[in-house]
Amino acid sequence: MTNPEQHPRKTTVLATDLDGTLIPLPDEPQNEVDLIRLSELIRQQAVTLVYVTGRHLALTFDAIEQHRLPPPDWLITDVGTSIFHRNSAAEFVPVADYLSHLQEIMHGTPLPDLRTKMTSIPGVRLQEPEKQGAFKLSLYVDATRLETLQAQIEVILESMSASWRVISSVDPFNGNGLIDLLPAGVSKAYALDWWIRHRHTDAQHVVFAGDSGNDLAALTAGYRAIVVGNADPSVVSMAKKKHQQNGWNNRLYLATQRATSGVLEGCRWFDVF
Repeated sequence: MTNPEQHPRKTTVLATDLDGTLIPLPDEPQNEVDLIRLSELIRQQAVTLVYVTGRHLALTFDAIEQHRLPPPDWLITDVGTSIFHRNSAAEFVPVADYLSHLQEIMHGTPLPDLRTKMTSIPGVRLQEPEKQGAFKLSLYVDATRLETLQAQIEVILESMSASWRVISSVDPFNGNGLIDLLPAGVSKAYALDWWIRHRHTDAQHVVFAGDSGNDLAALTAGYRAIVVGNADPSVVSMAKKKHQQNGWNNRLYLATQRATSGVLEGCRWFDVF
């Protein structure tokens, strides 16, 4: 599929979410076929590959191994609170400058105090220890009460003058409501933008692919964006609205195909390959 409109042809970076986006869905055999093709094209075209995920590092490695994903050059994990670079020994090392940057912008309520306050709310519980981070507090909530509990948490944060923000989503596989508390302003989009500036990369040469609520900030940050076909309808609606409000033309592609196949479809539309 070819985009008939004019846009930059040279793309050096594909930044993509994993779960529900790049990772093949279990009921979509075509995803497996398209993952192989996508991996070949990334290697042939020497596209810089960045995984932008809510997973922590160990779970990201699990996904790469389990699904035979193409090896990324960079990892943005923990919903934008960690960045890792693959070095010449194929080891992923944390980007120290980014850790220092997060330390600088952090102030106000310490994470332990925040954890105690949040877990005292009925219907809110901590996610597993491995899903927590030095700059991230991850919670489970009832998905049917997600908006109500998010609003309650935001009121508490305001009353505490806490420099934290809330990102919410619903797990597409088990239906759990998910809430991440991150340093104010930090998100997948924030980390990706910091990475782009740190690497002196032209933002016009970046394509981002995603499917869920915690991808929305990156999908609406001004990069060329792919929303895969299995995305939540609310994400589709909000992404379209934001792009229209900003007068962005040809920067949003709504794939008809799901997950991996949608990423490949969008990359072809944006002439990545």
